[in-house]
Amino acid sequence: MVASKAAPFDEVSSVEAGAYGGRDDDGRPRRTGTVWTASAHIITAVIGSGVLSLAWAIAQLGWAAGPAVMLLFAVVIYYTSTLLAECYRSGDPVAGKRNYTYMDAVRASLGGAKVRLCGAIQYANLFGVAIGYTIAASISMLAIKRADCFHAKGHKHACRSSSNPYMILFGVAEVVFSQIPDFDQIWWLSIVAAVMSFTYATIGLVLGIMQTVANGGFQGSLTGISIGAGVTPTEKVWRSLQAFGNIAFAYSYSIILIEIQDTVKAPPPSEAKVMKRATMVSVATTTVFYMLCGCMGYAAFGDAAPDNLLTGFGFYEPFWLLDIANVAIVVHLVGAYQVFCQPLFAFVEKWAAATWPDSAFIAREFRVGPFALSLFRLTWRTAFVCLTTVAAMLLPFFGDVVGLLGAVSFWPLTVYFPIEMYVVQRAVRRWSTHWICLQMLSAACLLVSVAAAAGSIADVIGALKVYRPFSG
Repeated sequence: MVASKAAPFDEVSSVEAGAYGGRDDDGRPRRTGTVWTASAHIITAVIGSGVLSLAWAIAQLGWAAGPAVMLLFAVVIYYTSTLLAECYRSGDPVAGKRNYTYMDAVRASLGGAKVRLCGAIQYANLFGVAIGYTIAASISMLAIKRADCFHAKGHKHACRSSSNPYMILFGVAEVVFSQIPDFDQIWWLSIVAAVMSFTYATIGLVLGIMQTVANGGFQGSLTGISIGAGVTPTEKVWRSLQAFGNIAFAYSYSIILIEIQDTVKAPPPSEAKVMKRATMVSVATTTVFYMLCGCMGYAAFGDAAPDNLLTGFGFYEPFWLLDIANVAIVVHLVGAYQVFCQPLFAFVEKWAAATWPDSAFIAREFRVGPFALSLFRLTWRTAFVCLTTVAAMLLPFFGDVVGLLGAVSFWPLTVYFPIEMYVVQRAVRRWSTHWICLQMLSAACLLVSVAAAAGSIADVIGALKVYRPFSG
């Protein structure tokens, strides 16, 4: 049989997969992912710290544009994600060669310099997300301490403290969890994280509703934050543009979609069909939550909506409920950090194994209880976590970092590459109506991405003018 002659990781037909005895058609251990585990991974990635900045984003845009922009991003993300899902296998959607990573998909469809460009953007973005999540987790841990302080000493008390110790604590936790070898083995962490994300998003929603009721009605305006009272026309423009970046970041998961799809069990149905269903479930679920949390946060605070709904202290009481919400945020971010970083870990380790195939330092594993540890994995992943932790301590601007990350990655990774790969994969004829529509979508999203990046960079520059490194 062909299967008996194939190398361990060569592609063979799905029919012959049984010859591997519990392995898939590429010779790798049988994948077990389903619509629900894929949805959990996506929700863990999507309903992240970005949800907490949506009230601020809507406050910049107002009731007219805010919800509309959020819905528009949801539609674009869903559509381009379905295009990207088609690129997991090259050629035949059931028996074609698998692409294990986003970069593999780009290499198979586009090749050349675009592969290097994609890799640079994707992995730089994953590094940035790790920094952003470290910042967000430390802010939530600090918020627990401050909420208890405000409850004990009154809302007028400064209750100041450094976030640096909490960043270090989060880093220590990530060093431990980063030793989980690969994506397929963190499904349980994703489910826990997804539950936590719903927990804190629901608490934020409930508190927003309670505050709105206490106010006697909705706050805010059709056009968003008013010019004057400390906001110049230029700042209004920059903030509005940054809001686009915040919303884009809140939906960002395309950079790990292929890696999530690689956990789905072999056909039938095809991985693309499963992933499209998971994307529909996840994007619909998160959009409902985003609309509710963002809109109710804006309704509660109007122009004064903080850039982090649960840590900006628009709410002070009940302090214990805020504590629960912030604990849920931290637990969620522990999982989300791994969901985003596992592809980067895998890329470096695959490269190292190919470069030094005979190195015992890289290849050898040893068991410590139920864990399989590798010296290289332990060393490199620990160094990565330490680096992101130090970077987070240097740049603790949650809102600005979130907006910049969303803006920089949105067009190339969420729109451009998926569209270009789909055009090649499905042989879409140049200058056909379909091709023109896809290019128009790409061009429009490029303009949005550039504008959002400009707004976020302006805010980061402003924050850097008054910030001292490691001051917490």
